[in-house]
Amino acid sequence: MISESSSFVKGVVLGGAFCVVVTLLGHIKVGHGTKAHHHEHHHIQAPNKEDVLNLSEGERMELSKSIRVYCIVLVKPKDLGHWAAVKETWSKHCDKVEFYSSENVKVFESVALNTNDMWVMMRKAYKITYERYKDEFNWFFLAYPTTFAIIENLKYFLLKKDPSQPFYIGHTVKSGDLEYVDGEGGIVLSIESLRRLSRVLEDSDKCPEQGGMIWKLAEDKQLAICLKYTGVFAENAEDSEGKDVFNTKSVGALIKEAMSTHPQQVVDGCCSDMAITFSGLAPNHMHVMMYGVYRLRPYGHTYNDALVFLPPTGSDND
Repeated sequence: MISESSSFVKGVVLGGAFCVVVTLLGHIKVGHGTKAHHHEHHHIQAPNKEDVLNLSEGERMELSKSIRVYCIVLVKPKDLGHWAAVKETWSKHCDKVEFYSSENVKVFESVALNTNDMWVMMRKAYKITYERYKDEFNWFFLAYPTTFAIIENLKYFLLKKDPSQPFYIGHTVKSGDLEYVDGEGGIVLSIESLRRLSRVLEDSDKCPEQGGMIWKLAEDKQLAICLKYTGVFAENAEDSEGKDVFNTKSVGALIKEAMSTHPQQVVDGCCSDMAITFSGLAPNHMHVMMYGVYRLRPYGHTYNDALVFLPPTGSDND
């Protein structure tokens, strides 16, 4: 009897030990000697309006002034029409905007990168940005010349996000095992993510300037790979209802899709009320968007927003 009890106790102890070992093994990341990074947020949302209303007037003013966005626009000489449209429209609402061009262009001021390769352009632009502005801005927004952005909505989205945390935000896409932010919708990095990126850009093994593969990856995928090595992961941005706010298509294309999929709710089915970007716009469409977003007002209809993000000094678009 004693022998049977002893065997039972031994079985319990051994079984418990086995469970502990299995549990520990489950937390070990098998790979090339790299540490597993804990990723806390994958889908992140804009703050609720009620949260903002609960803030004091002083807190609102402080928040509205603390979010400073530096805009990077990657351009080439063939983009002159779009370049001019971006310069005259939404980019004036950035706290500072600079155009990074593949080469020097006399008609517009830009930072000449002297390369036609989009990944090399992106790398150089981020590196220059960090060196020059790491102490001046806390959020960095990169866009292509066919993108239209509502910077005030971006600032509202970032309202309660801590830039000292590694944020890499936009419209996420999955390609095999890689999840990345689609460059067409714009890419947002916090200062912490930019700091980590600036370091890994110096590591040619983890983040090479020229990939060694037979085929070449798009620059937005290359960026995701480099950031992943630093523990920074792509995060999809949504409004409080779960709708995407970074769009990789134009308003017209999204409305056309909504007419097919949600014919009874075209506007609601199309886009978020707090959309941040639309993409694939022709230059004239950017001016139409500028009119609709910043100029057109229905008489007698007020929004009573709790926060006001004023455009930078010198902007003539409001």
